[in-house]
Amino acid sequence: MIILRSVALAALAIATAAQAQAPVPVHQATTPPDEMNPPVKHQPVFFARRLTGYLPTRDGTQLRYSVLLPRGKGPFPVIVNYSGYDPGAIGGAAYLDDNTAMSVNLDRALVAEGYAVVGINARGTGCSEGQFEFLARSYGEDGRDAVEWIAAQPWSNGAVGMANWSWAGMSQLATAAEQPPHLKAIAPGMPLGDARLDSWYPGGVPAPGFVDGWWNYLHARWNSAKASAQAEGDQRCLAQIARNEQTAESNRLPSVLIRHPLRDAYIEIRNLAARTNRITVPVFSMEVFQDEAVISRMGYFQETLDPSRLWSLQTNGAHDLYASTRFRTQLIRFFDHFVKGKANGFEATPHVQVWIEGALKGPGEGAFETFTPGLTLSHPTFPMPVTPLAFNLSADGRLVTDHGEGQPDGFDYPLRGPAVNHEFGRDSWEPLKPDWQRGTLAYTSAAFDHDVVAYGPASADLWVTTTTADADLQVTLTELRPDGQEMFLQRGWLRLSDRAQDPAKSTPLRPWPLDRPESMAAMVPGAPALARIEVQKFAHAFRKGSRLRLWIDTPSQYGGFLFAPQSVPGRVAVLHDAQHPSRLMIGTVPGVAVPAAWPVCGTILHQPCRPDPLRQAQ
Repeated sequence: MIILRSVALAALAIATAAQAQAPVPVHQATTPPDEMNPPVKHQPVFFARRLTGYLPTRDGTQLRYSVLLPRGKGPFPVIVNYSGYDPGAIGGAAYLDDNTAMSVNLDRALVAEGYAVVGINARGTGCSEGQFEFLARSYGEDGRDAVEWIAAQPWSNGAVGMANWSWAGMSQLATAAEQPPHLKAIAPGMPLGDARLDSWYPGGVPAPGFVDGWWNYLHARWNSAKASAQAEGDQRCLAQIARNEQTAESNRLPSVLIRHPLRDAYIEIRNLAARTNRITVPVFSMEVFQDEAVISRMGYFQETLDPSRLWSLQTNGAHDLYASTRFRTQLIRFFDHFVKGKANGFEATPHVQVWIEGALKGPGEGAFETFTPGLTLSHPTFPMPVTPLAFNLSADGRLVTDHGEGQPDGFDYPLRGPAVNHEFGRDSWEPLKPDWQRGTLAYTSAAFDHDVVAYGPASADLWVTTTTADADLQVTLTELRPDGQEMFLQRGWLRLSDRAQDPAKSTPLRPWPLDRPESMAAMVPGAPALARIEVQKFAHAFRKGSRLRLWIDTPSQYGGFLFAPQSVPGRVAVLHDAQHPSRLMIGTVPGVAVPAAWPVCGTILHQPCRPDPLRQAQ
């Protein structure tokens, strides 16, 4: 949701047939700039014609749209970008200066392939009418109305697909669950499937830092739409943005989460994955393991779909990798097959693809487009099967494959663990604090005697005691390389009072908290309790000679997530005796040929390295 590249407001005026304060949906045609209106230097106009206006929803609310039409007579197949950022302003002045939430180059590629690209702002956002309410049921209903309205337009051939990531990925899940008849396919990237556990409270731990920053980013996107409207003299749009900036405050997410700190009916409505079983169209899903904005959980919405109509691509890296050209090539083939109806063989594409050790191969703001994996896994059907591998925690900070032993290990709480920073071009570990060893535990395996490829979620099943009624735990998986460098793999979190598990959804490799108010319970000081902590989905190739490490500490910053853990000081102990077998369970994919050379530290996107702190502490 937070776009990593910086954007600047544009000042180019584009000639438009402005129709301000129109009481009914209208079209306004915009032709590309001519000699009197030279194009923006950085983003030449790539569409043949632009139409803007307002489309109606079932309750009369009008949503701002912008259409970019390709060359040719038409009518055209359509790809929709629908969110609360700035899609209703695509093609405008700011957009042509690359001041937009999504990818101009993706739109360019779609238009070049003969698709009309339609951007729609959600109600109460940008230039659209209505009251803002993030992920309300009206969001999907409006999406259905928009798809059916688009299908009836003279420039549309009635075949509609949906694309893009983040909020625009959520819109696809919400819309497709309403089953619009003319929707042919969706390609959601990096959505919140269950907003509470995927973003607001991962593992039940509050993460307000991201929400605060996102609200500011949202207003920056409306400023982009405002810049385009000012350049075009669109007074209706400007007046609506001004209204939305005022009325949206009553439902701003920080206020919502203060009013709804637990999973109640209001929050459950934002659980899109509870309705994705209604989706019947083909789905091309993209997710990023080290996603700094929405983590990789995604509510596991993919598991609710027909696996024969799901194609899943997973990768290491950043939230904006939907913009990569390697993904874009497959995305257009997907739409060509299911929206255009081309017999291009896409249906033979493996239903699961996993990119590992991906790195950026070019500099600058377009670097995400150069993303290239070092290793690719695939499987013909979803899901990809895995073989569980268990490590038991044991004395002297060891992860062992036989039984654990020894007295409990403890750490002072809440001394936060080190942040893992995911900023464009500056992935890094936070330097360790002078007293860091008081606030953390580490367990390390023996060196692998053969290559091991880990994949999927993992589970840290810890028997713990506390001296307080509650505490928040963070676990971090890393690889210890023979060169003494430690590479970040993945993290997971759990509020101990939210430790009760949903038996219908939990598996040995994936805990699933019930996360209901009635299932939450305080810790009894000194009494052992099993805390199953979900380590977010990841994939990693361990080469022979590497070791696996598990860190346990207090939640800290992770990318855009800044956690607010329980603050009452205390002591947390982890047990690993015969009666309390704490363990780490990971999934593995056998039979994978791993490149012999270790990747260069600092090149693998969102997986920073650091010198082994335990070696340095000795």
